[in-house]
Amino acid sequence: MSEAVSAGGGPEGYPGVGRVLVVVPTYNEAENVRLITARIRGAVPQVDVLIADDNSPDGTGAVADELAAADGQVHVLHRPGKQGLGAAYVAGFGWARERGYDAVVEMDADGSHAPEQLPQLLDAARDADVVIGSRWVPGGEVVNWPRHRWVLSQGANLYTRLALGMPVRDATGGYRVYRIAVLDKIDYASVSSQGYSFQVELTWRSHREGFRIVEVPITFAEREQGASKMSASIVREALWRVTVWGVRARRDGLTGRRRDTASARWP
Repeated sequence: MSEAVSAGGGPEGYPGVGRVLVVVPTYNEAENVRLITARIRGAVPQVDVLIADDNSPDGTGAVADELAAADGQVHVLHRPGKQGLGAAYVAGFGWARERGYDAVVEMDADGSHAPEQLPQLLDAARDADVVIGSRWVPGGEVVNWPRHRWVLSQGANLYTRLALGMPVRDATGGYRVYRIAVLDKIDYASVSSQGYSFQVELTWRSHREGFRIVEVPITFAEREQGASKMSASIVREALWRVTVWGVRARRDGLTGRRRDTASARWP
């Protein structure tokens, strides 16, 4: 793992939130990374950007290096190979923590998360510990999704709410803001889930620790270029893990034992 770090940055931070790092994981996103970085920098000039690239064979890493060389608020974390979305975010969280950031944003590289909506998420973070850009609260919507994707996402979130008793309507959503203090408390480095279940596990741990989670409506658009990283195995992993967590939570409640999520053995 290596990194390219430029001098500079946004020391003034985002008002009421502090220094913010937007982590953008990439794998074969050469067509998208230049545009998404420009949109982030244009929408919220105060934030820094970290492109976490998993040694993309299409040259995404080289494009990211060009962007970092031209802009002191853009950084690159070169990872040795494709290790999954969750692992990329965990690495990005650690990078932010080591450099004294106050909050971290998760954002996809493919444009499905509109950087122009980031100010609304950061404004909400002034009074919240975790902010989720939600497709399934009033005002949220999805664009250009086939019916089966809509049903899958709605069903997965309904099942998560029922299994975990967690009042979050979009626990699988990947457009988020975390306070660094939250990530430290929930022991983010021990999270091994990927895809849907990575987002659910972070939400679940935050909820169990009593942090304030706020959902802000967003418009989610299906990617226009490149291939989706979603797969049946990721969905199966999410359903299995949510079921196990739900059973454990009910067992612990019935026996009167309190589980510390930071030290729990997660599947």
